[in-house]
Amino acid sequence: MPNERADRARRITVRQPGPLLVEGPVEVELEDGTTVSSDRFLVALCTCRRSRRYPWCDTSHRRKTRDSG
Repeated sequence: MPNERADRARRITVRQPGPLLVEGPVEVELEDGTTVSSDRFLVALCTCRRSRRYPWCDTSHRRKTRDSG
């Protein structure tokens, strides 16, 4: 997948609160330089960093948090 020329632009859909939905397949470079990939037609990328499968969304953003006040 690296260095492949895209036939068309990738669509990324932003959902608040929630993941970024990216038309796949995708390759994601993480902060530490490792690369993960998915060949699914639609990939949900975690934006809340609560996912146990980061960078993939596992719907952890849906969990309610307690108010500290």
